[in-house]
Amino acid sequence: MKNGVISMKEKETKRISENGKEGLTKKELRQIWLRWGFTHLASMSYEKLQSHAWAYSFIPFAEKYYKNDPEAKRRLLTRHSLFYNTEPQTGALINGIVTSMEEEIALGKKVPESMPVNIKTSLMGPLAGLGDSIIQGIIVPTLLSIAMGLANGGNPLGPIFYIISFGIIGPLVSYLCFKYGYRLGVNAVDIVTGENAKRITDSFNVLGIMIVGGLAASYITLATPIKIPMGDEVKPLQDVLDGIFPKVLPLSMVLLSWWLISAKQMTATKVILILTAICTLGVIIGIF
Repeated sequence: MKNGVISMKEKETKRISENGKEGLTKKELRQIWLRWGFTHLASMSYEKLQSHAWAYSFIPFAEKYYKNDPEAKRRLLTRHSLFYNTEPQTGALINGIVTSMEEEIALGKKVPESMPVNIKTSLMGPLAGLGDSIIQGIIVPTLLSIAMGLANGGNPLGPIFYIISFGIIGPLVSYLCFKYGYRLGVNAVDIVTGENAKRITDSFNVLGIMIVGGLAASYITLATPIKIPMGDEVKPLQDVLDGIFPKVLPLSMVLLSWWLISAKQMTATKVILILTAICTLGVIIGIF
């Protein structure tokens, strides 16, 4: 035990029990994770977002510890029905931490019932930033780049690869984060919210930007058929542009999309429609 927090190893070997109650088994922990890992976005509302899945994941916990205590069961499910929103896969770290805290509460440890709620509120923002950097900024673009390469020419292996690969990697990341969070307990707060966490997030953001930039240069194609006079000859404008700045036209579309989303706060759907209109008009007048 460290700072009043029982490690996962201690829970599994000593099977500490107080007030006639035993700690969670591996099977029960997997059950809690499975309910979150595969239903986190199954039921959402603007008021609650992911809290429905969180409360659902703790129903087996409530049945184990509070089956004969309806009031304690009500308090448990009520505090886990409050607003909650984070990146689902890496956010499972919070689920593990809170599961550890709730177990200590159920076993009679001196842990206030407000602590799990405070932990969720404190960590869901940092974990969302870190998770989006890893999942949306690195893993998804990397898998999609491989899938698009496989799908070139209509090969069905592209979408099949992406579905299978992310179907394995996503739950694996979620499960490992859940186990790690449960093992660390409340001690994980210092790791996730400190200055080190900011440096980690910034590093992943930079890596994600590099990956997206490489994908944009490799897979976005835009060229112009315009020809311009060069002395006594007429040369394609595209050759001139490539000689000055290769892929400058695709880059301009990427920067335009970034500007519309970041500065103008447009949705992805609106940006796609604008790009479609620009390309259509360009083809009609002969620019593209």
